[in-house]
Amino acid sequence: DNLSEALEKLKLASTDRATDSVESCLDCLLKALANNNTEASVKIQEMGILPLLPTLLTPQSSCTPKVANIIAEVAKNEFMRSPCVDACLIPPLTQLLNSSDQEVLLQTGRALGNICYDSHEGRSAVDLAGGAQIVAEHIKSLFQNTEPENEKLLTVFCGMLMNYSNDNDSLQAQLINMGVIPTLVKLLGIHSHNTALTEMCLIAFGNLAELESSKEQFASTNIAEELVRLFQKQTEHEKKEMIFEVLAPLAENDLIKLQLVEAGLVECLLDVVAQTVDGEREEDIAQLKTASDLMVLLLLGDGNCIHMVDTGIVQKLLELLDRHVEEGNVTVQHAALSALRNLAIPVVNKSKMLSAGVADVVLKFLQSEMPPVQFKLLGTLRMLIDTQAEAADQLGTNGKLVERLVEWCEAKDHAGVMGESNRLLSALIRHSKSKVSPNPLQVFVAAEKDFVGASLVSVLHKLLSDERSAPEIKYNSMILICAVMGSGETWKDLNMRSFS
Repeated sequence: DNLSEALEKLKLASTDRATDSVESCLDCLLKALANNNTEASVKIQEMGILPLLPTLLTPQSSCTPKVANIIAEVAKNEFMRSPCVDACLIPPLTQLLNSSDQEVLLQTGRALGNICYDSHEGRSAVDLAGGAQIVAEHIKSLFQNTEPENEKLLTVFCGMLMNYSNDNDSLQAQLINMGVIPTLVKLLGIHSHNTALTEMCLIAFGNLAELESSKEQFASTNIAEELVRLFQKQTEHEKKEMIFEVLAPLAENDLIKLQLVEAGLVECLLDVVAQTVDGEREEDIAQLKTASDLMVLLLLGDGNCIHMVDTGIVQKLLELLDRHVEEGNVTVQHAALSALRNLAIPVVNKSKMLSAGVADVVLKFLQSEMPPVQFKLLGTLRMLIDTQAEAADQLGTNGKLVERLVEWCEAKDHAGVMGESNRLLSALIRHSKSKVSPNPLQVFVAAEKDFVGASLVSVLHKLLSDERSAPEIKYNSMILICAVMGSGETWKDLNMRSFS
C-alpha cells in the first residue's frame, strides 16, 4: 500500500516537477526495491512508472542519482530489461555519462550495465547511443587513480563493458578497436590489490581473449607478467580458475605463449601440480587437470621448447615423473609425458634430453596398463630418436621395449596405442639407418631374438590381414617387413607366411 501510494505521488510530483516530493517518493521506491526487488519491480511496471523516468534524468537535478539507482535495481530482473529499453531510458542515461558527478556516473554505469546483462535489446540500444565509447574513454582517463571511490567507479564501468560485450563477437571486436585492452592491462597492474576490480578485469579479458583479433593487442602489452604475478599471489581455487580461463585462450598465440613461458608460468604450473597431485577434493583434481593441460599447451612451438630446455624444465619434469612411477597419478604421468614429447620436437633439444636421461625415465612406464600413458610414452620415445641414430640403436636392442611394442601392436581396443607402437618400431629401424655403416641393419642383429620371441612377424601378418587395420598402420607394417627382411631368423619366419 505504501509503495502504491508513493508511485501515485511520483506520477503527480514528476508532472509538477516538485523536487522535494519527487525525492521523497524515490526514497520510498528504493526502500521497497531493497526489501523485495522483484515484487516492487512488478508494481513499478504495472503502474507505468518507467516512461516517467526519462524526464527525471537531467544532469542538473539532485534526483538524478536516485533515479539512475532505481533503474539499476529494477534492471536486475530479466523481465524488466526490455521495458527499460522501450521506456526510452537508454539515451538520457548515456547522456549522463558525460557528467562530472561521481555518484551520477556510478549509478548510471550500474543502470546501463544491468540493462545490458543478457539482453540483446539492451546492448543494441547502448550501442546505438554510443555508451560503450564514452565508458571506454572514462576508463582510459581514470585508470591511474587508486582512490577507493574511483576504484569503485572503475569496477562498475568494467562490469558495464563486460555485460555489453558478453557472447557478442561484433561488440567485442568494437571494444578491441576502441583500444580497451592495453588500458585494462595497465589497470590490472595498478589495481591488483583491489579484488573486485581485478575480477572484473579478468572476466573482461576472458571475453575478449577468445577473439583472434585481440591477440595482437594483448601481445603488445605486459599481460603475461601481470597474469603470472597475479596467479602467484592467489590462494583461492576460484581465483586461480578465473586466471586459468584467461590464460588458456591467450596461450594459443605463439608470441603470447613465449611471453608466458618467459614470465615463469610453467614453473607456477609445476608448483600447482605438486600441490594438488595428492589432493582428493574435487577442486584439487580440477586444478591439477587444468594446470596439466595448460602446461602441455605452453610447451608447443620450437621457440618455447628450446628456451624451456635451456632453462632446466626437463629435470623438473623428470623428478615429477619419478615420483609417480609406481601407482602414480595418471593425469600427472600423461601431462608430464606430453610435455616431454613436445619438448623433444626441436632437433636441437633431442640430444640434450637424451643426455639428461629422459629415455631411461620414460622406459620406467612400460609397465603401465593405462592407454593414455602408453600412447604418450610411445610418442615421447619416437620424438627422442628422430634423427638420433645412437639412441635408436640403444632402444632397438632393448628386449623389454621390443616385447612391449609387439604386444601393443595388437592393441585393437586402443587404435592410438596400436598405431603409435607400429610407428615407433618403424622409426627404430629407420633412424638406425642414418648411422654410417656398411650394414644399416647391423644394429638389429642383437635384437633378432627379441623379434622372434615376441612373434613380430605373426603380429604383422595379423595387422595386414585385418580389414579393420587403418591404412597408416598397414603402411608402417610394410616398412617393418622391408626393414627386417635382412635378418636371418626373421626372414625364415617371413618366408613361412603368406602376406597376400
